[in-house]
Amino acid sequence: MPDKSHAGSGKAIEIKGLNKWYGDYHALRDIDLTVAHGERIVVCGPSGSGKSTLIRCVNSLEAHDQGRIVVDGTVMKDAASIEAIRSEVGMVFQQFNLFPHLTIMQNLTLGPMKARGLSRKDAQARAMKYLERVQIPEQAHKKPGALSGGQQQRVAIARSLCMEPKIMLFDEPTSALDPEMISEVLDVIIDLADSGMTMIVVTHEMGFARRAADRMVFMDRGQIVETGTPEDFFERPKTKRCKTFLKQILKH
Repeated sequence: MPDKSHAGSGKAIEIKGLNKWYGDYHALRDIDLTVAHGERIVVCGPSGSGKSTLIRCVNSLEAHDQGRIVVDGTVMKDAASIEAIRSEVGMVFQQFNLFPHLTIMQNLTLGPMKARGLSRKDAQARAMKYLERVQIPEQAHKKPGALSGGQQQRVAIARSLCMEPKIMLFDEPTSALDPEMISEVLDVIIDLADSGMTMIVVTHEMGFARRAADRMVFMDRGQIVETGTPEDFFERPKTKRCKTFLKQILKH
């Protein structure tokens, strides 16, 4: 059975001493990070800094080599604990990863019917609920190829929500989108943040970060270099690396 020794601690995610290597490349270095229930964390940093690897370790899409990960009270240690964690954690990727041969409704009902045991009727009702949440219920019976990139990413968010996770992870959810589609996806994520969803968002969208984050986490070379409130992070960065990053990214 999964170890629930941390249940009730008020911590949605607790990471201690996390290290990850790819061969000789040290991708994550001694990462310590705690996320409270209902907290919204934005992770930023230069390309290759370990941001995506970090959140992929949270639901074991990447296996970590050292350290301890506890998600919603479950200690990640074996197949049973990983399955329990994945059942509580939704993830949205850069690419939409929708099944192109299935309708939007079929994409959304597949997981709840197979993994949660919902009837088709209940799964379809849940799917419509979350398609309305992301403001595209009229797309339910189309296939992904008939939708814009922004609409497909909103479907991907709805698909994760259909599993009713306690925690959402977003891995640069707007990086594959045309500029005019970015705001429609960020608006959906802001709505989720405002509803109290626990989330970690890897993004370069600094306007979104200022609006939605409770806390900023800046990474570089596999390490967490600086953390702080959005106000402190943007107005009073402490480290030279963070100041340089902000100067470069806020020019665009």
